[in-house]
Amino acid sequence: MAGLSTHILDTSAGRPGANIRIELHQLKNGDRVQIGEYRSNNDGRVDSPLLTEQTAEPSQYELTFYVGDYFRANDTPLAEPAFLDDVVLRFAISDPSQHYHVPLLISPWSYSTYRGS
Repeated sequence: MAGLSTHILDTSAGRPGANIRIELHQLKNGDRVQIGEYRSNNDGRVDSPLLTEQTAEPSQYELTFYVGDYFRANDTPLAEPAFLDDVVLRFAISDPSQHYHVPLLISPWSYSTYRGS
């Protein structure tokens, strides 16, 4: 399956990051164009691909994860302002015929990502 997918793991609680708002933007010709807005499900995933082989194109993209709202909703103690509120991951798709999986591992104090499968 080609396209773009994501999932979120809350490493501080040892569970999926459920009900997190996510935005996808494409950076093209100096513009930042919103492609979509999503919510993670109870498994920390988005129910459908963010991009498909037909809608993906070689370009830079940004995924914005609103993790501060998630931690506040789960009564996680945070400083104000929170150390991490919005996590923005900028990455590129070079070959739309391949699958790009961009997971986010989060805690209130850190995050990590990688290109998964």
